[in-house]
Amino acid sequence: MTGVKSVMIVGVGGQGSLLASKLLGNVLMAQGYDVKVSEVHGMSQRGGSVVTYVRYGGRVYSPIVARGEADAIVSFERLEAARWLPYLKQGGRLIVNDQRISPMPVITGAMEYPDDIIEKLRGKGADVVACDALTLAGQAGSAKAVNVVLMGVLSTLLDIPEAAWQAALEACVPPKFLELNKKAFALGRAYR
Repeated sequence: MTGVKSVMIVGVGGQGSLLASKLLGNVLMAQGYDVKVSEVHGMSQRGGSVVTYVRYGGRVYSPIVARGEADAIVSFERLEAARWLPYLKQGGRLIVNDQRISPMPVITGAMEYPDDIIEKLRGKGADVVACDALTLAGQAGSAKAVNVVLMGVLSTLLDIPEAAWQAALEACVPPKFLELNKKAFALGRAYR
């Protein structure tokens, strides 16, 4: 077993971070890791900022990820990637769905949505994989599959056999949505 690794899944309520963390936790446990997954924190029912922590390794004592400790951050939205960037460790990977979802202060006109977020993240030294997961999810059959597309992208960064991911999909996704989610995962896994 390796030392403890940390993955953060961040986004906006209603984007499917619960399924993404369940899928990741399932695949990691099947590989024999001790896994701790935090609850979803944030206003998940109202389109607010949401974060889930997944920590795994030989022995994990807490699911919480400290600033500068995340090996990977999977962000379902650009602005959330910027919000959580301080948690990424030096040399960590930032997977970003290149999608804009305006938070309430932007909707009400109190703030403006920042321009060039992906470029600014790279400018701060982040190793960014930007992916139009919404388009790929649509190609798979549903815009709601953004979460599984992003898990497909993440799967290319983790040393876990693809068959283990397929088994986790079968365990976590209802049968009527399984083929669609397998397509979404494959499109994310093939992205580069």
